[in-house]
Order: sequence, then C-alpha cells, then structure tokens
Amino acid sequence: MNTTPLLQGKRALVTGSVQGIGLALAKALAGEGATVLLHGLPDARVHDAARRAIAEIAGRPIASLDHDLADPEQVQRMMNEVLAAGPLDILVNNAGIQHTASLADMPRARWDAILAINLSAAFDTMRLALPGMIARGYGRIVNIASVHGLVASVHKGPYVAAKFGLVGLTRVAALEAAQAGSRATGGVTANCICPGWTETAIIEPQIAARAAQLGNDREAGIRDLLREKQPSGRTSTPEEIARTVVWLCDPAAHNLTGAAIPIDGGWTAQ
Repeated sequence: MNTTPLLQGKRALVTGSVQGIGLALAKALAGEGATVLLHGLPDARVHDAARRAIAEIAGRPIASLDHDLADPEQVQRMMNEVLAAGPLDILVNNAGIQHTASLADMPRARWDAILAINLSAAFDTMRLALPGMIARGYGRIVNIASVHGLVASVHKGPYVAAKFGLVGLTRVAALEAAQAGSRATGGVTANCICPGWTETAIIEPQIAARAAQLGNDREAGIRDLLREKQPSGRTSTPEEIARTVVWLCDPAAHNLTGAAIPIDGGWTAQ
C-alpha cells in the first residue's frame, strides 16, 4: 500500500499563516508532506508558537517570514527570498485585513491599505510565482477570498472591492496557466475559496454577545448571528477550510481551475 503523503516534496508559502485560518492551512499542508513557509505580522511570540506547531507535524525546523504585504517592495523581497531558496509549488494568499464603515465614512487610507494587502499583494506573489510553476508543469495558487468576493454587504466597500478583484484576478491566472503541464505532472491551477462565517478568534466576541442575550447558550448565539446570512446556521472551522485547500493541491485536481468555491452554508445560493 502506497503511504507517501499527497504533497511530499512540494514547497508551499502561506501568507498570514501564524494564526487563525492561515495556521490551519499550513498545518494541513505540512500534514500532507509539504515543506511550508509561514508568514505573518512581526510578533516573535506568535511566530515562535506557529513554527513549533508546524515543526511538530513536519519533523523538521520551519521558517517564518514577517514582510509587510502593504509595501510592494517588501512583497518583492519576500518572494525573492522564497524563490532563491528553491522552487515554490504551492502559493496560498490568505493574509487580509478588514475595516467596516459606510462609503461616506471610509477613510481613504483604509481603502488603500485593504486594497494593498488583500489584492495587490496577491497580484505580486502570483506574478512572481507563476513562471516557475508553469515551467515545471505543476503549481497551485489558492487565494482565500470570501463570500464577499461573490456578494456584497453594507459597510465593507474596500473589502468587497478587493475580494471581487481577487476572484477576477484568479480567473485570469487560471486561463493564462491552463495549458501548462499535464495530467501526469498535475498542471497549474488557480482557484479561490470563498468562506462565509468561520470560527476564528475574530468572531468569538460576537458569538459571546449573542449567547449572553440568549441565556448563555453558545449554539443559539451562533444561530442568531448567522440567521440573516448563512442558511445552515452552522459556522465552518479553519480545519474544514484547510481540507479544501489540500484537495485543490492534489495533482488529480489538474482540471479544477478558475473556480470560486463558496464554503458558506448556502449564503450565496440565496
């Protein structure tokens, strides 16, 4: 019986991966044999904990990067360092920021920062990673978009604009790389995952507040929080999102490209 891990010998970069959804993605890829490069905001304690968590899975030391994705020059330096150290087979653009305000009240600086990190940084990582992937005949770009790359919500103008842009940009990459490689090599694909409500530390205060109003019933709090948007009434977990990323990286998924896959409990089916 062949027990070789699915992604043995592959090298992956996951941005925004020292905590939350990104860390779950990194763990899943490492669990399938990939050599994972972590990335996140410069916080030594958080980076150290993330490296230890991945090293325990991988059985070897793990590197982490802290380049500022809002700065195109730092994105270029990060990619230069990554590519100089070896081929990059899997690129997961997960890093993102958010700010809620009406269009009239949205500070221009927030618009610039959200577009820079959520969209422009992904453009730069993709344009620098794709040539090597195409030349080798295997590559996976997985961009973590959002349901807000498929539908809009009030008070999220720059975030929605960035995520819609990310879905479109990913489709362009998919078309440009469509003929690279073969079934045998696994081809080069580019896809988006579009999560709805996902259980992370960011939404926990909202869950707790709803639960407190409903007799400290956490599950009732979740259902109340989700009822306007997510018909299933259930959140996703970061680990569930991660399983979809691993599936997209399987060489057998060579013809699954240009997709924006919602994991949203039916939100975008309405």
